[in-house]
Amino acid sequence: MNFPFIAKEKVINKVIEIPMEKIKANPYQPRTVFGDDISELAESIKQNGLLQPLTVKAEEDSYIIIAGERRFRALRMLGRTTAPCIVMDVTDRNSAVLALVENIQRKDLHFFDEAEALSKLLDFYGMTQEDAAIRLGKTQSTVANKLRLLKLPETVRDKIRACGLTERHARALLKLPSESLQLEAVENIVARRYNVEQTERLVAAMIDRENERESIRRRSGAFKDIRLFVNTINKAVEMMKAAGINADSQKIKENGYIEYIVRIPTEH
Repeated sequence: MNFPFIAKEKVINKVIEIPMEKIKANPYQPRTVFGDDISELAESIKQNGLLQPLTVKAEEDSYIIIAGERRFRALRMLGRTTAPCIVMDVTDRNSAVLALVENIQRKDLHFFDEAEALSKLLDFYGMTQEDAAIRLGKTQSTVANKLRLLKLPETVRDKIRACGLTERHARALLKLPSESLQLEAVENIVARRYNVEQTERLVAAMIDRENERESIRRRSGAFKDIRLFVNTINKAVEMMKAAGINADSQKIKENGYIEYIVRIPTEH
């Protein structure tokens, strides 16, 4: 049953049974994690049958899933040899959009997966943020905020995903200037079970802390030359002498240290 060679008008938009080995995953599938609910879906299909066929597109000697990869995985788990499919005549671009739309409509697509998929739509197919927003039924600002999440380093994204933090937690972390600070913040958020508001306060405090440290580093950089301190001491002694105070100083250098002793008479 080599369905891709069936006349197009006989299969387009019609339900046909396609051998499982002829069906391939969509390379533009936004979902990277398929949860344990696949086994639950398989049990449901076993008991009630498949309520909605897969949507696929013909490609040479195989079919690419446009929508229904969870159903496909459940059928494979059940050992089915064929799957009911609706064949659509769509471009790769539309296939990517449809796969993203289907997953977004399920509401359980992870926000990082959604951001990655949006990025692919823009990069691979030359869509603008406005184009993507219209196709997906979102505002342009929503699309822009999703894409900003990809500015977080992959290590931080993996940590956020593993710890089950929300998209708003992730957006708060974008304000931190380095990967190490972002990872530090995630550790604190998880350990203290911070909500979003508490996370925003934590991030603000960390930024203030780093600004203070940088200020200290800049100030201390001006005093790295020990001669500045020595000259300051010498000038202070000279000013006292000029004022009629019989002060003197003694410098002792030993064991890697310089010791200054300044003697000031108690009576002038």
